[in-house]
Amino acid sequence: MEELIFPIFIFVLAIFVGFEVITKVPPTLHTPLTSGSNAISGITIVGSLVAAGERNLELSTIFGFIAVVAAMINVIGGFLVTDRMLKMFKRKK
Repeated sequence: MEELIFPIFIFVLAIFVGFEVITKVPPTLHTPLTSGSNAISGITIVGSLVAAGERNLELSTIFGFIAVVAAMINVIGGFLVTDRMLKMFKRKK
């Protein structure tokens, strides 16, 4: 049971830190930051795949799967928002 406390603590701490960072970003900077964070989310996907594939604990597999899904949603959403933003700057025919 003791080996579960530290990973759960880190997971909960990451949730709080991420929420605080996201809520402090003004709306005018959100779209460019979303575009830039896609590379970071790609790194997150690799790390979460490693965590999901370790098979040490069933809990690490579950948290790894949740992390993969959340990071993929972030990457896809970021690309969609960036594409929409770039379409706004194209000249209309």
